[in-house]
Amino acid sequence: MPLGTDIHNIEITLGKGGQLARAAGAVAKLIAKEGKSATLKLPFGEKSLGRVGSKRWLGKRPVVRGVVMNPVDHPHGGGEGRAPIGRKQPTTP
Repeated sequence: MPLGTDIHNIEITLGKGGQLARAAGAVAKLIAKEGKSATLKLPFGEKSLGRVGSKRWLGKRPVVRGVVMNPVDHPHGGGEGRAPIGRKQPTTP
């Protein structure tokens, strides 16, 4: 197999079944070969989830700034229009 080849469904132990790079679109690259073993670059890293609905399925809620909340909900809330925080230092609820 030539170096730089994309591989998926990789077995760590022979005959145990694929354990690495099994998800849709996930591939590992073959970097080096030494005898019976090989070095792979695995598909780790952050992926963009795309639409908002995809994040919601994972339970990720939208992030709302304290400035846009009501005064009952956050110390930064309230005011007329785009009012400043109204305190010397920003606070957390």
